[in-house]
Amino acid sequence: MAWAETTRDVQAPIERVFDAVAHIESFQQIVPEITQVEFLSEQRRGLGARFRETRVMGGREASTELKVTEYVENERIRLEADAGGTIWDTTFSTTPGPDGSVTLTMVMEANAYKLSAKLMLPAIKGMIHKAIMKDMDAVKAHCEAGTG
Repeated sequence: MAWAETTRDVQAPIERVFDAVAHIESFQQIVPEITQVEFLSEQRRGLGARFRETRVMGGREASTELKVTEYVENERIRLEADAGGTIWDTTFSTTPGPDGSVTLTMVMEANAYKLSAKLMLPAIKGMIHKAIMKDMDAVKAHCEAGTG
């Protein structure tokens, strides 16, 4: 079972929805809580791209190094990070609907390997879930507005 999962039905072309979550510069512009992105690889999109994302969480800035470990254009992107004693594994997927809409799904796994992280995960789950919902709402609004 996923640690966190959410979906949004988006009235926009699948290419626009996928681009919003899969291209780091686009995602940074859409989500105001992301204050900085620093690329750690020459590749800026697709499989193997690595970057450090800084975002405001719980009133404080936190930076996380992420790597794209799976990338299928207009279908799914998987990002992995090792932060705070936890392996974070997040997949965004896009599925076309019969009416031209797109179902955007985000599934996050959080696998703690340190005792402190195992104790902390239940305490921060609500805060992270709220942030995820806010990110997904921002992506939906951006895509439906036809911007970017």
